Amino acid sequence: MKKNIIISREPNYEPKKDAFSFQQKAFDFCKDKDYSAIFHEQGLGKTKIGIDLLLYWLKSTEIDTVLIVTKKSLVMNWENELLFHTHLHPRFLTSNRNDNYFVFNSPCKVIVTNFEIINAEKERLRLFCKTRKVAIIIDESARLKNPDSDLTKAFLDLSSSFAKKVIMTGTPAANRPYDIWAQVFFLDGGESLGNNFATFKRETDLPNNRIVDDNYSAILEEIFGKIDSFAIRETKLSAQLNLPEKNYHDIWTLFTQDQWLLYKKIKNEMEIEIERDGNIVVDDSHQALKRLLRLLQVTSNPKLIDEKFSFKSGKEYELDRLIKQIVVRDEKMIIWTSFVKNVDYLYEKYKDKYGAVRFYGALSSTDRNEAVKEFKEGSVKIFIATPQSAKEGLTLTVANNAIFYDRSFSLDDYLQAQDRIHRISQEKECHIYNIMIRGSIDEWVNSLLAAKSKAAALAQSDINKEVFENDINYSYASIIKSILNSEKEIPYGDK
Repeated sequence: MKKNIIISREPNYEPKKDAFSFQQKAFDFCKDKDYSAIFHEQGLGKTKIGIDLLLYWLKSTEIDTVLIVTKKSLVMNWENELLFHTHLHPRFLTSNRNDNYFVFNSPCKVIVTNFEIINAEKERLRLFCKTRKVAIIIDESARLKNPDSDLTKAFLDLSSSFAKKVIMTGTPAANRPYDIWAQVFFLDGGESLGNNFATFKRETDLPNNRIVDDNYSAILEEIFGKIDSFAIRETKLSAQLNLPEKNYHDIWTLFTQDQWLLYKKIKNEMEIEIERDGNIVVDDSHQALKRLLRLLQVTSNPKLIDEKFSFKSGKEYELDRLIKQIVVRDEKMIIWTSFVKNVDYLYEKYKDKYGAVRFYGALSSTDRNEAVKEFKEGSVKIFIATPQSAKEGLTLTVANNAIFYDRSFSLDDYLQAQDRIHRISQEKECHIYNIMIRGSIDEWVNSLLAAKSKAAALAQSDINKEVFENDINYSYASIIKSILNSEKEIPYGDK
């Protein structure tokens, strides 16, 4: 039998800061439930909601310890937020198992760790949950979207051990609607969305061709209706957050001649390789995406494919022009690229002329933190980063311009990255720039992300079925065939 942990002097469980009204609404919705999902759009302060929940549980003695699980890059952010909003001092589970032993055997109230540690410490954590009442808050729960991964399996195996469970993400279904299934299954064991992932995936996946089931929109719309008894969603619009406007600018340019010749060579080599049963594969097949990635690389920067390439990308000329315009306005900007080599290349190019810093996962935490500090507090104009490393946890509202030099196939990357600037504390009008090359794979990525955005919006109840059916465009299915199989010459320009 579990017993409440009693310590000689209980901490102060009162929050230091008041919540916004939409945060209070989410807190009231979740506080007495055994499990819940907070799907608030990024930039709406889900961390504050989670902190208020854990204070409530600990104060009422419903829970002895709260375990917070987040991405490795966000552990420090949670530590800072806990110190800012509470009187508590968290403990940490790390890769040091000896240190973890003392954490598990202490009367600590809040433990923070990252996803990978859960897998490594699964058995000791299971025993820990048998000795006390433990609640879990999973931040960025979309990390568990793949039910077949070892990581997700570990969480599903531990699910019944927790007395209370909360998952939080602003993009539960951003990449594909079926990404939401495993996250919800962790909470309710399949009661709402069923216990067969293969069936759910087949019914909710974006179609691979232009033949669309008439029931598709109805199926997507039903998803949130099945979970709305324990899931809450707010967008910046529904929360009536008075943020400056966010404007989108599509900037189309042309290949340079030598860039086009390299692109054409790669395209011709792969056009047969990613076709299956007469359809171009546009799902999450690792091999298909790996091959398409090469086209993205040469479209972005041919030097990523051929280090001896001595000419610029057509995009580079547009980026030069755009940077000059933003600097003249005395504004700061973030340049997003999916490729680390691009970050280094652009950093070396712009660091002396404009002041630039770079941010990606392979840099030390000290270097990353210093880059953020210089950008926020110094005269540096340009922050160059990969979405994979910087799309979450960072508030970079000193900038009001986000330039996507290239975009991956992930809608989550795109949405999270642009909202580093469009969030609470932003005072200037924001601009999102997408630099794309005509006739390239950029056209498919643009169309695919637009379709994913509409599907996610319907699955998350941001829009209704009628709006979805009016706005959805399935042209990505034909665009990819056209781009890969077309024999026509793509126009290129000499800069």
